[in-house]
Amino acid sequence: MTVTERFLDYVAYDTQSDGKSNTVPSSEKQLALGKHLVEELHALGIENAHLDEYGIVYAWLEGNVEGVETIGWIAHMDTASEMSGKNVKARVVRDYDGKDILLNEKEQIVMKTSEFPFLKEYVNEDLIVTDGTTLLGGDDKAGIAIIMEALDYLVHHPSVLHGRIAIAFTPDEEIGRGTDHFDIQKFGAKFAYTVDGGPIQTISYETFHAASALVEIHGSSIHPGSAKGKMINAALVAMELHQLLPALETPAATDGYEGFFHLCELHGAVEEARMEYIIRDHDREKFERKKALMAAAVGFINTKYGTDCAVLTMEDSYYNMREKIEEDMSCVDLLEKAYASLGIAFEVEAIRGGTDGARLTYEGLPCPNIGTGDHNCHGKYEFVVVSQMETGVKLLVEMAKLQTE
Repeated sequence: MTVTERFLDYVAYDTQSDGKSNTVPSSEKQLALGKHLVEELHALGIENAHLDEYGIVYAWLEGNVEGVETIGWIAHMDTASEMSGKNVKARVVRDYDGKDILLNEKEQIVMKTSEFPFLKEYVNEDLIVTDGTTLLGGDDKAGIAIIMEALDYLVHHPSVLHGRIAIAFTPDEEIGRGTDHFDIQKFGAKFAYTVDGGPIQTISYETFHAASALVEIHGSSIHPGSAKGKMINAALVAMELHQLLPALETPAATDGYEGFFHLCELHGAVEEARMEYIIRDHDREKFERKKALMAAAVGFINTKYGTDCAVLTMEDSYYNMREKIEEDMSCVDLLEKAYASLGIAFEVEAIRGGTDGARLTYEGLPCPNIGTGDHNCHGKYEFVVVSQMETGVKLLVEMAKLQTE
């Protein structure tokens, strides 16, 4: 199989996670892909591959040289909740001509270069796109395909020297639970890499600091004809609360190192309203200020409408892994050597998001991120650059070789 064939196989599995579920993993359908991957690993002769009780696939490719530290490769199986990942109809656009791409003729869904001007960087490349009715699932099935193809190469080229390589495919990364039950000791790597999203030439060891905030608003319903001075409309209170947050600190108005408040969901009626936010910033001090501002906004609402009007539940999700990785840059050094060995120019870029590696780094497993060639993730305009997946395979193999030197 090629990395493209693997990818097209994996995206056929609907693996959307469910943030409202309390099960582990959050959706049963993720296990189907997990079982499939275990079967493929067994077919490669990696008999220790297994799916654990938490839906994590673990496997270890034994080294063919002694005295080399174990490194790890990690990708996640689930897809985001923003758009359906069911019945993905992926297709390959061969030798892209630099023009708008018609994704769906019937629905007239078009990926336009005016909206995505960076498409022109991939003229003459093969792109994998959707039919405009689902996301693609490149986040992170491109990462899975790259890892599986790299393993296939090492298994079938025993002359290539490498140490022990630990593999993990996790569920529920998209809802922040991907490493809740990850066994670092069992994994046994000195350091690891998440292979997850973005251009292949991008090295990332800096993520957001992240928190979630749930605001539950309790109103007071009464007949509108006699409501003066009595009704508290929870839906209107929710709107008021949101207006207390900075209007230009939203995802649509920020980039680079600028953080944000993101209102992910809003449900409201007169009696009850519910607001779900995520809070993000690369800078620890600014992150703490954002959380304090959220708490202050809720406090203002309660001062105005009554102590129990708004209830805030706020939890940290993960932290910027740069703070830990900079204590020992050996994992980044190895990756940079691999790029240099392959003659690939690379960029170090902060992730405007998070990975499983962010939490793992803080728990003792340094884990920078390698791109996959996936773009526009979480939506219908998602696409993967085939040559970048192929480069990802070469990069992992090169790191495995360099680790023995």
